[in-house]
Amino acid sequence: MQLVVARLGRPHGIRGDVTVEVRTDEPDERMMAGSVLETDPADAGPLAIDNAFWHSGRLILHFKDVPDRSAAEELRGIFLVVNSEDLPDLDDPDEFRDHDLVGLAAVDPAGASIGTLTAVDHGPGGDMLIVTAGDGRKHLIPFVKAIVTAIDATARTITIDAPEGLFDL
Repeated sequence: MQLVVARLGRPHGIRGDVTVEVRTDEPDERMMAGSVLETDPADAGPLAIDNAFWHSGRLILHFKDVPDRSAAEELRGIFLVVNSEDLPDLDDPDEFRDHDLVGLAAVDPAGASIGTLTAVDHGPGGDMLIVTAGDGRKHLIPFVKAIVTAIDATARTITIDAPEGLFDL
């Protein structure tokens, strides 16, 4: 599965540098000089990073074979992607990547179906799980241990012990 780690933005300067909208927790590891990243759309890449630096809180990349501002403008809107199979295993058993959670069957502590986990929202107040019920309603579930009591990757289930009223309209 291809995972988006960045979206390329507008050019920065006249030498082919591009601003980057980072979508990974490890930008300094994934987007450093010498890295080669696949793209979406695929025919735009792969792109080899020649230089990477931070400027005013924003990541700026320069790719090999992108000599000027006009060439950099052609990259606007392209996504940089990595293959999920190439990611290292996580050391912390309580840490999960979004793509590992999406698609899990959400159940209550008795095992009754609540729905399917369809997305993870990383908001400013904390992470929220989006569970879509069988009738199509979407429920926002705070991703905290008191509510999300178990995740079984083998059984592909996530147990949600919802406080009273969480699923009420």
